[in-house]
Amino acid sequence: MYTTSTQEPSGTSDDARRDAREALEQETNASTESVLARPVDKTVDGRGAVHHPGAGWRRIASVPIALYLIMSAAVLTAAVTGTLPPSMLSGFAVTILLGGLFIWLGNRVPVIRDFGLPTILCTFAPATLAFFGLVPEQIITVASTFIDEQGFLDFFVMAIIAGSILGMPRALLVKAGPRFAVPVLGTITVTFLVIGAVSMVFGNGFIEGILLVAAPIMAGGLGLGALPMSEMYAARTGQDASAFMGDLMSAVVLANVFCIIFAGLLNGLGKNRPTLFAGFSGNGDLIRVKGNRRDLSMPKKDDHSTYITLGKGLLFAAVIFVVGELMGAYLTFLHPYAWAIIIMVTLKLTGWLPKDLEESATDWGDLINAVLVPALLVGVSLTYIKIDEVLVSLADPAFIILTFLCVLVAGLSSGIIGWLVKFNFVEVAIVPGLVMADTGGSGDVSVLSASERMHLMPFAAITNRIGGTLVLFLTSLMVPMLAL
Repeated sequence: MYTTSTQEPSGTSDDARRDAREALEQETNASTESVLARPVDKTVDGRGAVHHPGAGWRRIASVPIALYLIMSAAVLTAAVTGTLPPSMLSGFAVTILLGGLFIWLGNRVPVIRDFGLPTILCTFAPATLAFFGLVPEQIITVASTFIDEQGFLDFFVMAIIAGSILGMPRALLVKAGPRFAVPVLGTITVTFLVIGAVSMVFGNGFIEGILLVAAPIMAGGLGLGALPMSEMYAARTGQDASAFMGDLMSAVVLANVFCIIFAGLLNGLGKNRPTLFAGFSGNGDLIRVKGNRRDLSMPKKDDHSTYITLGKGLLFAAVIFVVGELMGAYLTFLHPYAWAIIIMVTLKLTGWLPKDLEESATDWGDLINAVLVPALLVGVSLTYIKIDEVLVSLADPAFIILTFLCVLVAGLSSGIIGWLVKFNFVEVAIVPGLVMADTGGSGDVSVLSASERMHLMPFAAITNRIGGTLVLFLTSLMVPMLAL
């Protein structure tokens, strides 16, 4: 038995333990801060996302080409040998690899890439390859399971909706919303009425013309347009979403091409006939009334996020999805997406949601939009799009005319209505007019680039968020009238 010759006072021992505990907590917090809250840059080499133009030759899906080929070979081997599991991880692997490849190929073609070739390839190339039997059946199964049964489509759409609504500054909505809402609301109303009426002339029905042509085009992008709308229509009619997806996606992609052409024509008119009438062209200035530009500007956003922020954004989008589904189950007169929109708009306008959670939802939506758009398009292509049905639509003169008219009416109505409330005709015809009818994101870039008005990108963001959300909500109200 051993004894000590001295005895440490109990107070000293307690102080030492407390100091040790505090030191451990500080070390743990520092470790957590460095690992979980480290800034995550939103751009790489000056690019906002892998699917933006200028991704370069040396990387596909953001990885070196040699490594990309090895990864693709591994997935292809698993698919051919029947060992590719229909899991969520397999879904990410298949869709991201294929999406990265088609975006890379589309960005390699000069000029045509500016008319949406990368998006077109992601949307229709996988379905075309599958139509000719060039895609292993297990890859199609994995993609279909990923998009449909495992809910990647809901995952994507809720992130975009949350980011679009909560990413708008409340002060901007209150101050600038009424002025900018005039051409936005007017354009949606006029375009819906005209396309519905022309659709009746072609014998297709008023509501069908709006829901199958005008609505997906005017939603300002695929995330708030063709993708959620196909789910709404399928739920209403009892059909599969694939029955609508091909036509809706065809309308959106074709309209994007028309938007870019019209943007170039408006730019040329603005240069050659700037004084065609008072307020015809502002040479890049949107508003004729001086001193109001600040009311219609987006504040500068931080150029990085954190892992913690993105995690909170994911949680918020997921919970809002669940709440929307819960309300839709009992209040069936609106689609769950519509209930989710109402919830988020209410939270935004009332200011009930903590600022950090708003920013988290916005950053999460930005991440999904920046990284997973090509993956989603590829998955939707393999799951829903039937090329033979798409060809039938594109061969239909009525479909082409309605799509063309939708873009034309959107641009003209926005220009005229905006001009009446002191906007310049050319600029407001482009934003919100043509911007509402393009594919959003890369479509906005193409339209503003063709019109040489890239500085109007903040207004394009406002248009897509306010206009796209409104179109989706109005669509949910009209779905019960769909007679298909």
